[in-house]
Amino acid sequence: MTVSKTTNDAGPAPRVSSGGQPPQRRATKKSYSMESLKGTLAKIVLLGLVDAFAVFVLITLFLSQSWVILAIAAGVTLLVNWIYLRKGGLPAKYLAPGVFFLIIFQVFVVFYSGYIAFTNYGDGHNSSKEDAISSIQLTAQKRVPDSPAFKTSVLKQGDELFLLFTAPDGTVTMGSTTEPLSEVTDATLDGTGKAVSVPGFDTLNFAAIVANQTAILDISVPASDDPAQGSLRTADGSTAYAFKPNMVYDAAADTFTDVATGDTFTDNGQGAFANSAGETLTTGWKINVGFDNFVRAFTDPDLRAPLINVIAWTFTFAIASVILTFSLGLFLAVTFNKEDMRGKKIYRVLMILPYAFPVFLSGLVWSGILNPQFGWLNQTLLGGAEIGWLTDPVLAKISVLVVNLWLGFPYMFLVCTGALQSLPNELDEAARMDGASAWRVFRSIKLPLLLVSIAPLLIASFAFNFNNFNVIYMLTGGGPRFEDTSRDIGSTDILITLVYKVAFGQGTGRDYGLASALAIVIFIIVATVSAISFKQTKALEEVNS
Repeated sequence: MTVSKTTNDAGPAPRVSSGGQPPQRRATKKSYSMESLKGTLAKIVLLGLVDAFAVFVLITLFLSQSWVILAIAAGVTLLVNWIYLRKGGLPAKYLAPGVFFLIIFQVFVVFYSGYIAFTNYGDGHNSSKEDAISSIQLTAQKRVPDSPAFKTSVLKQGDELFLLFTAPDGTVTMGSTTEPLSEVTDATLDGTGKAVSVPGFDTLNFAAIVANQTAILDISVPASDDPAQGSLRTADGSTAYAFKPNMVYDAAADTFTDVATGDTFTDNGQGAFANSAGETLTTGWKINVGFDNFVRAFTDPDLRAPLINVIAWTFTFAIASVILTFSLGLFLAVTFNKEDMRGKKIYRVLMILPYAFPVFLSGLVWSGILNPQFGWLNQTLLGGAEIGWLTDPVLAKISVLVVNLWLGFPYMFLVCTGALQSLPNELDEAARMDGASAWRVFRSIKLPLLLVSIAPLLIASFAFNFNNFNVIYMLTGGGPRFEDTSRDIGSTDILITLVYKVAFGQGTGRDYGLASALAIVIFIIVATVSAISFKQTKALEEVNS
């Protein structure tokens, strides 16, 4: 019998050390251990930085006594540490940062805007009642007629200005707008007995006082933490006088009394102090007003008629923009989709150039081109004509649509080009074999198939143009302005530019509550139109399936 000797095709077996493991495997484990150690150290360092910042935030919230936010912040900090310090849970480690920032920058903003819509938050109503009382007392201060003169020096520490006072009896005190008066015992006096410097502070000379005159005039040093005790102020940086509020607050009755006229102001239940004639003090406080902002949006004479016009133009602008940009983009996509066209790539690059420039910059450029007095269109192309492209209500709307067409058609051109190239050529060839014309093939075959894939993008384009702030604000600023309102609302304003003007005081004071209510109206309109459109899109898919 013959015994055959077999060999291992994989080569000689690896050497095994006394430890029982091949050298390569030991090296791999060692490398893996080093990488794991580095990853653990990096995680500890990054988590330590996050926790250090969290501790700083928690201390700040504790000092400001914001207990609800403090509890939420502490809970989030503990949750983050639990996610990253426990074993396993790898998906949560990757998802946690995204979810965290989503909640802060999206969910919180939406809910906070909804909350503001039901308040009177805005100019004169941006804080609590206690803050409003203090503000009224500080702003209503008048110089005491028999006030003694306090010799004054202006000091500086860091970026803050301080006033150093020497009373007629020689007492030296010092304070700033944020720090009430406190007695100073280590001040340096000049030959006249006036305190001129304090260790740790820089004394301003005459030239520096003149350079900072406006800031010095704004300094009001409280006599104490109670605003009713008055303050000291200076008009020239060398002499100060006592000021006391001419509005006296009675905490028991919750009223302000004007010491000059004897007029009494009481809480009117609308976040302000008002007298019997309905006159209110300038500073109020934030309260919940229910649906008053929504009612005011459609009943305020200064806002009702302009708002209806703005809503109508917003729909017109959004729908017309979608139709015009889609039509031109589709036409150009079909035109440049011919396989035998020479220079097709160059033409396509030229078509998307407007899409490459920032919208706000393009809006400013077009604003200069269409300027009625010195714009290139009137002065050069039309031989010095004075056509109000941006000042006439009708021409301004046409100008906005044309500029938005120039900015928007490249996007539709790219989308339609991609959709056309995805259609199978067999459909076109089969239709032509059946004798269909090019127009019939496009209308009956290509367009329905295109709409199935492009319809969601058209809905998104409608939502975008419904809130297309840049092109409106940079081109016309919403003008020309309506004449039947005291608000800065114009013929080309859309809802989003109207919200901006209401929120940031364009023409009137800032009214964040009303602006948030209008923002909710925009959301409801866009959500409703989008829901209906997506439902129609689904029906279109079923028809073409």
